Amino acid sequence: MAQDTELQIALGNSKLLLHSCCAPCSGGIMETLKDGGVAFTVYYYNPNIYPRSEYEHRKSENKRFADKLGIPFIDADYDPENWQARVKGLENEPERGARCTQCFAMRLERAALYAHENNFDVLATSLGISRWKNMDQVNACGFAAAARYENLRYWDYNWRKDGGSDRSLAVAKREGFYRQNYCGCRYSMKIR
Repeated sequence: MAQDTELQIALGNSKLLLHSCCAPCSGGIMETLKDGGVAFTVYYYNPNIYPRSEYEHRKSENKRFADKLGIPFIDADYDPENWQARVKGLENEPERGARCTQCFAMRLERAALYAHENNFDVLATSLGISRWKNMDQVNACGFAAAARYENLRYWDYNWRKDGGSDRSLAVAKREGFYRQNYCGCRYSMKIR
């Protein structure tokens, strides 16, 4: 498979930390990485998700699939108070606006710190696969987060290309993933 070779060339022997927002977005990515022979760990940090029951549901779906694939899964815990402080004053921003930038930055900064502290060379995220997200906005946050650490690079692989979005949808359907109808935060819930 051409993509497997591309993944192996891009990553080499690097240790990859994949920030995951949810199983429907990350499932196809996880399967692609696994099929490509890439060793990686899933990092789940999403303090934006509201309410807590929604957070737990999304996390359990993501962990269930990681366990099925034999992929290590890190639960970075739920801290919505920190997220709320980070986006204070941005409550009325539209989707893809300044609130989303702060949200992506917060999650990827925490993932980059974990990657640095645990000797990961590469950080990636599933956030950009959704057609509802601005990939440039997500990647800018990823590059900024990784730049804080000398030996960490952000991998901005376009998971949407070459049928990646379709694969994620197919995996979600096949696995019967819970499919949320809003991004995750209380503000996106209001405009769904």
